[in-house]
Amino acid sequence: MQLLMQYIISGLSTGSVYALVALGIVIIYRATRILNFAHGDMATAGTFVAFTMLGMSLAPVFSFPIAILAGALLAMLFYFVILIPAQRRNVTSLGQIIITVGLSLILQGAISYIWGTDTKSLDFPLSDSKLWKFGGIVISELNLGTLAISFIASILLYLLVQKTRLGLAMRATSENLPAAQTLGIPTRMVLSVSWGLAAAFSVLAGLFLAPALLLDPFFMLEPFLKGFAAAVLGGLQSLPGAIVGALILGLAESLAGGYITIAFKNTLAFLIIIIVLLFRPEGLLGKEFKERV
Repeated sequence: MQLLMQYIISGLSTGSVYALVALGIVIIYRATRILNFAHGDMATAGTFVAFTMLGMSLAPVFSFPIAILAGALLAMLFYFVILIPAQRRNVTSLGQIIITVGLSLILQGAISYIWGTDTKSLDFPLSDSKLWKFGGIVISELNLGTLAISFIASILLYLLVQKTRLGLAMRATSENLPAAQTLGIPTRMVLSVSWGLAAAFSVLAGLFLAPALLLDPFFMLEPFLKGFAAAVLGGLQSLPGAIVGALILGLAESLAGGYITIAFKNTLAFLIIIIVLLFRPEGLLGKEFKERV
């Protein structure tokens, strides 16, 4: 029983990071019906900004917010400079998705050129080797911090979306863009904020993953794929679904790695996703999308 709880805690910690990535994917998809394949690379760029700031002896309390802001500004710049002109030229949704793939490759090249391709260690304030014991359960300081920050970030996102005028505008824009424009909502500004917010969540995930994975231009590739899978599992229309899907994915990986074999953990996780989607194509908490015209 104690071993099971250990695997569950480990899985929840991993799943909480996937949740940050998945939330960003869902935020953008709800707002624009676009899958952003540069999502992980925006997180990588922001994390490298933090690495640079820390290298300049700037404290984490300043470095990390600057990194998150840098990632958000990068996403907003991409939306204003690239996507809006593309939409004005009636580029299809598939075409816009391909544009994000292009951005992903550009960012990978730029990061490799600026920071190099060798692995680096991020000087993170929380240690992966310092352990805390709760009863018979052992959890690292980094995992404990990851769980806490993911919970806090999810609560803040809920309050933003459900309790503020900006959140109301985001929901109105995602529900019916022409109607939102008719009501005078500055939809382009709202959509740019959605892109920035999504990137901020991904950079936050990158900051907590870098100490455990080491930092290189491609370190967010697998977390992005896991976050994308979690978003699909939970439902691309559902923010709570992104969290649920991510936690299920993290738990499945941890339990499979602990009770079966490490080599099988990814296989079992994606097998669960396939089975769920066979019965609920819209995801666990997703709803069938019906576009209003």
